[in-house]
Amino acid sequence: MRHELRLFFIALQFLTRVPVPRWVGWRDEWLHDSARHFAAVGLVVGGVCAAVYHAALWLWSPAVAVGLCIAAGLLLTGAFHEDGLADVCDGLGGAVSRERALAIMKDSRIGAYGAIGIATMLGLKAAALASLPAGWVAAALLLAHSASRAAAVSLVRWLPYAGDLEHAKAKPLAQRLSAAGAWVSCAWVLLVAAVLLAWRPAAAPAVLGSLLLVVVCAVACARWFRRRLGGYTGDCLGATQQLAELSVYLGLLAMLRHA
Repeated sequence: MRHELRLFFIALQFLTRVPVPRWVGWRDEWLHDSARHFAAVGLVVGGVCAAVYHAALWLWSPAVAVGLCIAAGLLLTGAFHEDGLADVCDGLGGAVSRERALAIMKDSRIGAYGAIGIATMLGLKAAALASLPAGWVAAALLLAHSASRAAAVSLVRWLPYAGDLEHAKAKPLAQRLSAAGAWVSCAWVLLVAAVLLAWRPAAAPAVLGSLLLVVVCAVACARWFRRRLGGYTGDCLGATQQLAELSVYLGLLAMLRHA
C-alpha cells in the first residue's frame, strides 16, 4: 500500500505542479509504474477545478466560473497536456513525412496549427461546460479529467513508442504498460462512474454514453498516431487527454439535452 501511495505521488508530481513529500523519492521505473494512477491524478485536478467553479459561482456568472475553473486547471498542470496538443497539431496538421512531423513536434516554438488547436480546444471546453446544468459541472470535471488520463495511458499499453527513445523527455513512459497497470487505470474511472451512478441512477445513459465516446476517441487517436507516426510520443498522450476530456463534456451535454 505504501508503494502504491508512492506511485500516486510520483504521478501527481509528474502531471501537476503539486509538491509531494520528500519520502516519496524517485526512480525511473517508478514513473513507468505510476501511469496506472494517472486517472487518480485526474480526480485531483478535476476536484480542484470543481471547487474553483462552485466558489466562483458565489460572485460571478456560470460562464465566468467556467473560465476560472479552466484557468485553475491550466495553472495546476502547467498546461502540460495542452502543450502536447499544440505540438501534435503543428506536427500532424500539414501533409509532412513521419520524420518531419516528429521533428516539428520536438520544436518548442508554437506554430499556426498549434495556436489554432489550443484556442479551439479551450473554447469548446468552456462552451460545453457553460452549457451544462450547474449541478452537473463538478461531476463532468471529475469524470472527464480521470477518464481522459486513462485514455492517454491506454496508448502506452497498446502502441509502440514512435519517437527517439534515447532523447525522450519521459523515457520510462516509452515502455509498454502492463495489462495489470491498464486495468488499475480503468478501475479508477469505473470508481468515478459508479459514484456518479449512485448519485443519480437516472443519469446512467449520459455517464455511460460519455465513457463510450472516450473509448471511441482513444481508439481513433491510436489509429491516427499509428498511421502517421508508427506509434505514440509524449505529445500524443497530451493530445489524447485533451480530446478525450472534451469528449466527456460533449457526450454529457448531448445526452442530458436530449434525455
